[in-house]
Amino acid sequence: MGEERFLLVGLGNPGPRYAATRHNAGFFVLDLLAERLGAAFKAHKSQCDVVEGRLAGVPVVLAKPRSYMNTSGGPVAGVSRFYKVPPERIAVVHDELDLPFGALRLKRGGGDGGHNGLRSVTASLGSNEYARVRFGIGRPPGRQDPADYVLREFAASERKELGFLVDRAADAVELLVGEGLSAAQNEYND
Repeated sequence: MGEERFLLVGLGNPGPRYAATRHNAGFFVLDLLAERLGAAFKAHKSQCDVVEGRLAGVPVVLAKPRSYMNTSGGPVAGVSRFYKVPPERIAVVHDELDLPFGALRLKRGGGDGGHNGLRSVTASLGSNEYARVRFGIGRPPGRQDPADYVLREFAASERKELGFLVDRAADAVELLVGEGLSAAQNEYND
């Protein structure tokens, strides 16, 4: 029997206007994983940009939906159907308001915590049994609206650490793929 592949999804918004925003933390991590594979994303009929390769010796598909965050479920479900990957073999990397900036947590299942991207993915897959790699972006300061906050670029002080944090999140994804969720949780959950 062939090895089961993993589908790794990064959530974000397409286009230059959103490229450096907090909501695109998932894209940052997937871009680094693609770089590690020495591959470039290519358009796919599922409305995702995809890269195929091997991480930690396991076949993987990296996918970045080309739709906006709150409708990313359709493309994710499409790419999972195309590659025949069940929810249990999907990991979604996303920004997380409920974690302090720089914190990283991995888990399987659960609610969407008000995250529209996760809500859309869960609805479209008809399951919440996928793994989540939650990239902490912290809460907005003062009375700033969270919806506005996630669409802003990281602060200068945060940008200094961002490369290291994205690298750490990519390492966590590789461990998840290679050794499973609990190994990655033990190593990386803050």
